[in-house]
Amino acid sequence: MPNVAYVNGKWVALQSATISVEDRGFQFGDGVYEVMRTYYGQVFHLTGHIERLLESADQVQIRPRETPGQIQKIIEAGCKKTGYKETKIYVQITRGIAPRLHSFPKNNRPTSVYTFREMTVIPQKTRSQGVSVISVEDIRWGRCHVKSLNLLPNVLAREQALQSGAYEALFVRNGWVWEGAGSNLFAILDQQIVTPPKGPFLLSGITREQVIQLGQKMGMPLREAEISLEDIYRADEVFLTGTTIEILPVVRVNGRKIGTGKPGKITQRLSSAFEEEVRVLHGHP
Repeated sequence: MPNVAYVNGKWVALQSATISVEDRGFQFGDGVYEVMRTYYGQVFHLTGHIERLLESADQVQIRPRETPGQIQKIIEAGCKKTGYKETKIYVQITRGIAPRLHSFPKNNRPTSVYTFREMTVIPQKTRSQGVSVISVEDIRWGRCHVKSLNLLPNVLAREQALQSGAYEALFVRNGWVWEGAGSNLFAILDQQIVTPPKGPFLLSGITREQVIQLGQKMGMPLREAEISLEDIYRADEVFLTGTTIEILPVVRVNGRKIGTGKPGKITQRLSSAFEEEVRVLHGHP
């Protein structure tokens, strides 16, 4: 039963899954979400993803219908039902169904949607060559640390990148580069790994946190600090992180070559260390 969904307590084929037209997630983007993936059939840092999902829900005053334990069981069950070697999971929680009014509805139940699809990995050729990115003005709201369903600025930014022949768009606000439309950002500056700090303009990914820990374990100088676009241009290396992209080298920004124009040695070392960490974590050293 590949490509399945779990909607408000019921398992269905993904193509048959539906929600009400009066669901506030559809009407207002009034909800939160989380993206996960498996390695060797097991969800990568499942507990961390669930904690972040619930933190986002709490930030917008939504109380999910499932407990953390129930969320975990649903996700694990869905991965088994697909039968895929590796699975990509989306969890979306909205404030639920109600007449279209901006004010919070009373006594309604949140909507929970879980979807399970086959995980498609980035081609090795893309990783070995690196990708190009562009910068765009950050027009998002002021609470980007909440993983909200309101993704129109991200959609527009990613489409602008694709239309310009780039892979990703980096959000720039008041001269500072924060993150990509669907990724976190790292740069190698003056022999240090630098990544923008946590705050309202950055959603810290699970992979971002793992890369920070790996860098520290490997004894690499690492700091969280604001990064300007000029810093990016002069960086020796730049890379993106994310659940589905892992560690992805960036070789051009706005058409300008970064470093040698090829994936750098530190990025490659971190990528290898991340792969090893995944194998060990999931019992495949």
